[in-house]
Amino acid sequence: MAIPASLALIAALLAAPAFAQEVPDALLKRVSEEVTQHEDLRVADPAKLRSLVQTKLLPHIDTRRATQVAVGVHWRRATPEQQEQLVREFTTLLVRTYSGALANYRDQVIEFLPLRANPGDTEVTVRSRIRQPGAESIMVEYDMAKGESGWKVYDIRVAGVSLVATYRTSFAEEVRNHGIDGLISTLSAKNRA
Repeated sequence: MAIPASLALIAALLAAPAFAQEVPDALLKRVSEEVTQHEDLRVADPAKLRSLVQTKLLPHIDTRRATQVAVGVHWRRATPEQQEQLVREFTTLLVRTYSGALANYRDQVIEFLPLRANPGDTEVTVRSRIRQPGAESIMVEYDMAKGESGWKVYDIRVAGVSLVATYRTSFAEEVRNHGIDGLISTLSAKNRA
């Protein structure tokens, strides 16, 4: 399926903390090349793929901001302890999602489009096109913000669909039906499954 394979490439695009001060498109391009050639990507071992995501991907995701955006207006109602639990569970969900997607990676080619940004910008969107043998190209956009530790991704759009917004819809329904603690419980149960 095109979307899981695209998510695999997303995971490949976001690693290497030593290069955190690179310009965002160069960072994503370099990392995509490193990860798509990583030996653990060729093995169908879920534990190795999770480890690859945790060591190469997570350092370049602003998991707190991504969680905040995914939870939406309900974030402000959560206590600091609930917010930390939400970040922890959402991060685990992202690791599971990306490692599952990496298992479907099959020789896609990533083409980065010219970055449209001004030198002082602290938020940018890096655009790429993923070409797959025998399938249509897929546009993937990475919303990134520059913080103290460099550029980090806080949302990804695959073929125009925001990953964070997709979660926001289901999270809002869960909060309406069962509250913040209900959302935390649901995420925790899903992560244990």
